Amino acid sequence: MLYPTPIAKLIDSFSKLPGIGTKTATRLAFYTIGMSDEDVNDFAKNLLAAKRELTYCSVCGNLTEEDPCVICTDETRDKSTLLVVEESKDVTAMEKIQEYHGLYHVLHGLISPMNGVGPDDINLKSLIHRLMDSEISEVIVATNATADGEATSMYISRVLKPAGIKVTRLARGLAVGSDIEYADEVTLLRAIENRTEL
Repeated sequence: MLYPTPIAKLIDSFSKLPGIGTKTATRLAFYTIGMSDEDVNDFAKNLLAAKRELTYCSVCGNLTEEDPCVICTDETRDKSTLLVVEESKDVTAMEKIQEYHGLYHVLHGLISPMNGVGPDDINLKSLIHRLMDSEISEVIVATNATADGEATSMYISRVLKPAGIKVTRLARGLAVGSDIEYADEVTLLRAIENRTEL
């Protein structure tokens, strides 16, 4: 069925979001059309504000409103540990357990040879540069328990071990194939407490 152009464009826009198929995009488009003008304006303003007002921290790569971010500038954080995660949403998941008090580094992806993503395609150079002149003595690799997550953790370990930096991996409390952001707080707590050296 052909929809009027404005609805078709809206469906196309929703379809570009991850995990949203044509049926869901159509449902969202029609729901949006039924919203009040005020709610649609607020939604549009929030989208634009998030895009315009957020940036990546120049130190850790986390999403932030101010650069450097509040975690990097927090003097109470443990400066000897650095938790390496795939995405900013993983920082939020780890912060929820309120047991990890060190610093973070966000990779913005994983090494994925099958998809043509190498070490230079993610935020690894800044990690290595960051470790050169810091008091960080342990790097905890908290990538997801997938083939790409494992490849990335092994690469980080190989690069950092010669520098004498202890490299650990989250314990296997996380199921293989699962994402950190969807893990419950108890699982994350056990994973951070039972991390192992690589």
